[in-house]
Amino acid sequence: MPKDSAILLRDIRQLLTLRSPSAKVGPRRGKELSELGVIENGAVLVRDGEFVAVGTTREVLRIAKREAKKVQEISCRDQVVLPGFVDSHTHPVFAAPRLIDFEKRITGANYEQIAEAGGGIRSSIRGVRESSRSVLTAKVLGAFEEMAAHGTTTIEAKSGYGLDFDSEIKSLEAIRSAARKFGGTVIATLLGAHTVPPEHRAKPEKYVRIICEEMIPTAARKKLAKYVDVFCERGAFTPEQSERILRTARDHGLEVRAHVNQLTEVGLERFDQFAPASYDHMDKVSAGDIQRLSKADMIATLLPAANYFLGLSEYPPARKLIDAGVAVALATDYNPGTAPTASMPFVLSAACTHMKLSPAEAIVAGTFNGACALRLQGSKGSIEPGKDADLAIFDADNYREVPYWFGVNRCSATMLNGSFFLPANHSKV
Repeated sequence: MPKDSAILLRDIRQLLTLRSPSAKVGPRRGKELSELGVIENGAVLVRDGEFVAVGTTREVLRIAKREAKKVQEISCRDQVVLPGFVDSHTHPVFAAPRLIDFEKRITGANYEQIAEAGGGIRSSIRGVRESSRSVLTAKVLGAFEEMAAHGTTTIEAKSGYGLDFDSEIKSLEAIRSAARKFGGTVIATLLGAHTVPPEHRAKPEKYVRIICEEMIPTAARKKLAKYVDVFCERGAFTPEQSERILRTARDHGLEVRAHVNQLTEVGLERFDQFAPASYDHMDKVSAGDIQRLSKADMIATLLPAANYFLGLSEYPPARKLIDAGVAVALATDYNPGTAPTASMPFVLSAACTHMKLSPAEAIVAGTFNGACALRLQGSKGSIEPGKDADLAIFDADNYREVPYWFGVNRCSATMLNGSFFLPANHSKV
């Protein structure tokens, strides 16, 4: 954008700012999850990648005349504008979809039978190990762009399908290379502790040492990741192993998050010492842990697309969490085995229909609280002057349509740090 020029989105039918009436900077919980800060006939002025002014069209037009010599005006008369989605849990580094898993699961096959047929996580491990970094970079960039086409502007991206030192570092390098070509914001996470790879199943402690003594120090030294994640679950990593991995991450200056309580309940108190930004999945959670989380800044990130794709009847207890005062976020869990979707609007829809969030709660959980899950709420998650110009434009008369429509993409354009990204099937803006 030329110097002294700006972009003005005007005549917005509904502008969802998500500004907090109390100017609260922490995660939204309880009734705060329904505060959308809606402005009818709204407008947004963007300059140098930031929001400069937000308000009614009349108010922002006056400001625009003072702030920039040249203003590109864009009418959003029949559209809803909201903060860009923050997808705070994705696994985009894989070589191919897991179609054997999909077909076999439909027929009732269990994990062992799927693996025997050539599917399961082993197929993803083989694909990543055999792929070059350039091939993985192209795959990851394609995933980022598909997410952006559905309104996502900030993405947390995990490694976790290489599961040896070289392949995990290669995966993080692919994320970094793709992020440099992508207009949005990417936060990288080392998930070497996704599961114990086949060659170490007999002696898992050896693999834990590789994670702690090789992967984490290298990722920290090369600045390849901001976070370290661990899958603490039956068949993956024990609570004791998970503690060692998270402690090592903190010792090397990396922040942490954790996959927990997806299949079995694990007490969270033992992990609080590491101040994780987010506990993710949370399908099984005790009343005590709900009470503990209601008084903490840790986010409970819920991933209903995985439950949907696996054909499960039970979903994370979102209403119990929200009604108790826990701060919840929503994310896609984008991955080849259990959640092959790049669509945050679909996740919002699943959250409303299967977990009984209101449309407003779902939107806040997928934007501002998603930013909190990455500790980016100072720059992401709401439309306010001084924040990064990330937003999504939907062809809709009312914000409730964002989770209402599913199986179609109603996002007409996404703004990533002040630059427009247009889905391939749209020509507006």
